[in-house]
Amino acid sequence: MKDLDDYLVEAENNHGHMCPGQILGVRMAMLGCRLVGIDEPRVGKRIIVYVEIDRCATDAINTVTGCRLGKRTLKFRDFGKLAATFLNTETNEAVRVVALESSRDLARECFGHLETKKAQQMEAYHTLPDEKLFTWSRVSVALPESDRPGHPTSRVACEECGEGINDHREVVVDGRSICRSCAGEAYYQALPD
Repeated sequence: MKDLDDYLVEAENNHGHMCPGQILGVRMAMLGCRLVGIDEPRVGKRIIVYVEIDRCATDAINTVTGCRLGKRTLKFRDFGKLAATFLNTETNEAVRVVALESSRDLARECFGHLETKKAQQMEAYHTLPDEKLFTWSRVSVALPESDRPGHPTSRVACEECGEGINDHREVVVDGRSICRSCAGEAYYQALPD
């Protein structure tokens, strides 16, 4: 694994700017990988990461691990929490790492001499030990075949709109296989022509 500063340079290039969330994300990913026994996360598809927020830290986690949605190694669960679960697919070891809410106050306490909250947080998140920034616990993650990297395990056409559905994501309504959008879970609304 690279060192923190090398990953921070990559994270800034990948994300477009450096911020406290980037530093926390890099540190979280490095810690998560170490805790599940992965020294070089970008080699192969040995790690799957579940992120719980769609903010800056997620891009940093991607930078360190190489996990991506398109590779099916990054899973997004919209819980709004600065947390991620790291799963070693070879050993099935998993750990969930959560950023401590108290780290914000600790940044102000330890680095109050710096002018801005951002500067205080960036310095704290760069230098404080993992125990002051995160909590973590061993967890179990059930990873069905349909969620693993690789080719789709199934493909059916929605009996309502005709669009293809991969990996058992269809729902059965009145005996018909339909997509989640047609089942009422659409995030969009079609406009008239």
